[in-house]
Amino acid sequence: MTTSNIQKYRFVCTLTFGDIYGQIIVWLITITLSLASALALMGARRPVYALATVGLVVLLSLPFLLFAFVTTLLNHIEVTPVDAATKTEPIPGNISQQQPVQAAG
Repeated sequence: MTTSNIQKYRFVCTLTFGDIYGQIIVWLITITLSLASALALMGARRPVYALATVGLVVLLSLPFLLFAFVTTLLNHIEVTPVDAATKTEPIPGNISQQQPVQAAG
């Protein structure tokens, strides 16, 4: 793919925090429940089971969390063809169009 082919398409990411907010809440609940079960197991004769429980829950839930994030991100990327005759306008709120802050004085 050459540079001229890339300029014929417009890539826009429409992902907002609200799109992943539920996923973050579910994962925080999962971690909280695993820590609660670890504290319950700490009183047992072998506290190693408590640490193993937390490690296992985090290890098994992290791939699902990453998969959910990546698929949500990919679902919010829009690729639209742009005609060479149309003029592209900068997207409002696009960070690349903003000027950096300069110190006064």
